[in-house]
This record gives sequence, structure tokens and C-alpha cells, in this order.
Amino acid sequence: MTAHYGKSASVLLRALLEAESRPCHAALRRANKPQGLRHLRSCGILATQSAPLPLPSPVHMQTRSFLNLALPILGSKRIEYMESKVLGYSIKQMFDIVENVGNYKMFVPWCNSSKVLSSRKGVTRAELEVGFPPIVERYISEIHIKPNHQIRAVCNDGALFNHLETVWRFGPGLPGRPDTCTLNFFVSFEFKSLIHSHLATVFFDEVAKQMVTAFENQAAKTHGAQPATSVQAAKLRAVQ
Repeated sequence: MTAHYGKSASVLLRALLEAESRPCHAALRRANKPQGLRHLRSCGILATQSAPLPLPSPVHMQTRSFLNLALPILGSKRIEYMESKVLGYSIKQMFDIVENVGNYKMFVPWCNSSKVLSSRKGVTRAELEVGFPPIVERYISEIHIKPNHQIRAVCNDGALFNHLETVWRFGPGLPGRPDTCTLNFFVSFEFKSLIHSHLATVFFDEVAKQMVTAFENQAAKTHGAQPATSVQAAKLRAVQ
């Protein structure tokens, strides 16, 4: 037993001495040492435990975050929509309906709440709440009014929109028909977050495209239904 132990120790000692003499330091310098990993002083011991693995060639891989991947799909473009329509109501009738922001909650798509905060010198400040389940957002809109000519509303406060502007212009309708008018509607919007940009489709389809119709229907409830006109044009574009 003792002789066998002595023989084994001799063999082990010889293996260690031989391992120490191997030129291993150059190999270790070529390898990238992972941080936080302790190496034994004797690289010969490491060499005798396992055969060295070939080092992989450096490969540079491009990584893209979730938002970068979503960028081409969702986009962060500003969307503009314009619509022009001849309606069977006078300029004043349509102007009064658009100017009455406090009533928006009654008929404007997705508008849950609307109230006027202040109004003076042709400028009205109003708070509106829009709901796109599961998101509900309140924002302050500053409304510039030119009586019987133009109403322009700009969002000045809110976490949902990076940019939101709506413009209503009112002009003469059919020749010789003062009971008609031409309503020009323009909206430009862009969401602040890419996470919210998927709401652009909802906002456009359910709000922008139906806005003129919603106000026309409100005019019908207020002044009575009028024969529909055939003059209408709409245009959509995305701006970088």
C-alpha cells in the first residue's frame, strides 16, 4: 500500500514538473479571460485536465432593440389628413357647432370629456379627454378663433401626442346658396412614444376620417337634416 502510494506520488510529481515546463503562457495570452474567473498559477495543471479548445474567430453581430425592430413597423411619422366637403348648412351654423368645444363629448368620436377652461380675445383653452382603450389621455388644447372663417386647435399639454393640430376653415358653398358652405378640415398628429404609435390606425380611422361626418351629423340634430351634397374630397399623407 505504501509502495503503491509512493509510486503514484512520484508519477504525479513528474507530471506536474513536465507540465510546468510547457510553453503555456503564450496560449493564455491569446485567450480572452472572462472577468470574475480565477486561474490557477500552474497552467500545466489546467492543461493536463482538458485539451485546449480552439478559440472562435471574432464575429461582429449587430443587435437591435425591440423599439428599433418596431420602428419600421409602427413608424414615428407625422400623419396629415385633409378633407373638403360642401354641406347643406350655412357658414354660421357649422361655425357655431365647431366653436362649441364644451359639447364635443356628446358627439366627437372617442372624446370622453370636454370643458372650456378660459376664453378671451379670440383664444380659448379647453381640456379634452380622449379614450383609446386601455389608454385614456387628457390634454390641454389652445384654440384660436376667427369668427365665421377659421378655428385652429393645438395641443399644448399631454403625454400621448408629440404633435396634434386641427384646423377648420369655412367658405361659401354652392353658387347662390347661402344655406350651404364649404367645410375644409385639416388634422396633423404624431404620437410621442413608439409604444403608442399603434394607436395611429385607431386615431386615424375612428377619429380623423369620421370627424367631418360627426360634425355634419351634429348639425343635422341641431338644424334638421339637409339633402347631402355630392362635392367632397379627401387626402392623406405621412410626413417624415
